[in-house]
Amino acid sequence: DPDGGLLEYYELKNERYELKQPDENGRHWIESMELFLGTWQGAKEGRTGYWLRWWEETGNLLPWALELIEQERQRAEQEHQRAEQERQLAEQERQEKEREHQRAEQERQLAEREHQLAEQERQEKERLIAYLRSQGIDPNNLPNHTE
Repeated sequence: DPDGGLLEYYELKNERYELKQPDENGRHWIESMELFLGTWQGAKEGRTGYWLRWWEETGNLLPWALELIEQERQRAEQEHQRAEQERQLAEQERQEKEREHQRAEQERQLAEREHQLAEQERQEKERLIAYLRSQGIDPNNLPNHTE
């Protein structure tokens, strides 16, 4: 009955067809297929009504081909999103390493500059000491002027 969703199921036994009663869910167990057959109310292909559907022994509804395709599309989309998130995370990590490298390089350059300034100061001090000695002045015995 397409309007009421009633499904009658007959099974051949002893050369006669016997009407089988559905289970409490309105489904018929088909032993040879190890599946339940019943009606399902819902929309498909733009039409709402009752549809014949198959269920596993555990009660899980078996999907139609279009449902399988949609599930696969969603799975692929989720996988794509996961891969994109991993790519973005890897890019963020790469950028952070680059920033750390740049900070380390700046610190190295600063240390090098400080070393150069200290070396220049030391050389300037040695030149001044050499000049004072060339003038006969002992740099260790200079008068201490404080005003």
